[in-house]
Amino acid sequence: MTSIWLDRSETFTSDPFEPDSKYDTVVAGAGLTGLVTALLLARSGQKVLVIEARFPGAVTTGNTTAKVTLLQGTFLSQLARQYSAKQVQAYVDANREGQAWLLRYLDEHQVPYQRRDAYTYAATPQGTEKLREEVSAGTTAGLDMEYVRDAGLPFAVHGAVRLPDQAQINPMQVLDALMADIRSRGGTIVSGVRLRDVTGDIPSAVKTDRGSVRADRVVLATGIPVLDRGLYFAKLKPSRSYAAALQLQEGQEPPPGMYISVEQPTHSLRDFEHNGRRLLLVGGHGHHVGRAQSEKAHLAGLLDWSRQHYPGAVTTHTWSAQDYMATNLMPFFGKLPRGKGHVYFGTGYNKWGMTNAVAAAVGISADILGGQVPWADTIHHRVTSPSGALSAVALNAGVAAKLASGWGQLAAEGLKTEGAKALKTGKEQPAPAAAPVVPAEGQGEVYREGTRPVAASTVDGTTCKLSAVCTHLGGIVHWNDSELTWDCPLHGSRFSSEGKLLEGPATRDLPQAGKA
Repeated sequence: MTSIWLDRSETFTSDPFEPDSKYDTVVAGAGLTGLVTALLLARSGQKVLVIEARFPGAVTTGNTTAKVTLLQGTFLSQLARQYSAKQVQAYVDANREGQAWLLRYLDEHQVPYQRRDAYTYAATPQGTEKLREEVSAGTTAGLDMEYVRDAGLPFAVHGAVRLPDQAQINPMQVLDALMADIRSRGGTIVSGVRLRDVTGDIPSAVKTDRGSVRADRVVLATGIPVLDRGLYFAKLKPSRSYAAALQLQEGQEPPPGMYISVEQPTHSLRDFEHNGRRLLLVGGHGHHVGRAQSEKAHLAGLLDWSRQHYPGAVTTHTWSAQDYMATNLMPFFGKLPRGKGHVYFGTGYNKWGMTNAVAAAVGISADILGGQVPWADTIHHRVTSPSGALSAVALNAGVAAKLASGWGQLAAEGLKTEGAKALKTGKEQPAPAAAPVVPAEGQGEVYREGTRPVAASTVDGTTCKLSAVCTHLGGIVHWNDSELTWDCPLHGSRFSSEGKLLEGPATRDLPQAGKA
């Protein structure tokens, strides 16, 4: 499953990684947040190093639907139920600045993008009330939203919110421009280097899997912070959603705007010109990472919906993306708690990262360089509402339930596993019958060998047996039958069938079964 953005001939060439070097700032993560932050700091004259565990755009940025819009479903009305008008206005101002900065930058560097009207539509009569609430929240915050009956879609809707003159991008073209700019200002960008820890006072030791460097400041632009200080993994819900590119039949055209539905499962639409063809991109059908009975079924549901509304459409690409949803709705950015004042982060963009990522980068760089951003100050001083607190309680109750269920109980009781050092005391419970040692092609199974939970899978004829215990906080991993990966249902860490860490708060691979 490769996104249409990542299916390209251009390849990234890494700068050399030089252990024991000293930098003003090290940025971990070469997505939109990390690269905009790095550029803003490099512009100020800082010596900046960007380290990326895989390759630029490998995770959320390279798998987004890439809408640069201030109409974000019904998000503003959701915020208005929890926060004061001042806080909602700060969120809008942040996203407005993020959008304006990005589009201005693309104009200056001649990176193409398309202007489109954005729509949130209701497919049912019940959804129209949410639309009217969104219009009210948006117009109160100064956005030119309007309620319309016709959204230009080829199927009937019961109404829509329209916000004119928004934008859509190819995110990898944006990253290419940012990286060239950073390097032209003396910055260094290295791939294949994973952050493991940050220790000490200024300058801190920035520890990676390829050695250490030193830096006065560190920015975590890793989707979810890979340092557990602040416990943000307990404040964020990891969500996996799906997307596809469709070549339409003769006589069919993608609709003229960018769209997202009110109802669940979500359906998102936009167009994209690829190799001389105008394709339709659809997205949605998300779920909590690692908790779907079948990820393949979620993708199939999205494709079935697409074929229903666009008969005969041919699928050219399918992919998925991971987003982190803040339990209190408002994104997090700024100084990381217990980071001694020199570790910064951004996370929790709630699927609207193209504007929020840039806004977070602006806020982080202002903090580092001594600037002041009024909307950032307002957002930093928010107070979590009772409903936001209840969402956090519910999320972590679900995490606890997952940890305690199935093989999670095995890890929670402290049996000897690759991811847990404690040994169980008292009488051990008898082991259940083991699953097949060699799963069928494309399948994965979790079973027990003695007291060890084992994750076995067969992909391309090769069977791998790994520890089934997530290296983050000991959750038992789940087989993703769509992407053929091991996904942790606790906090969203994901691993390849061979155990290589792909994303999430973990910092280490899954070891082979029987090896610590």
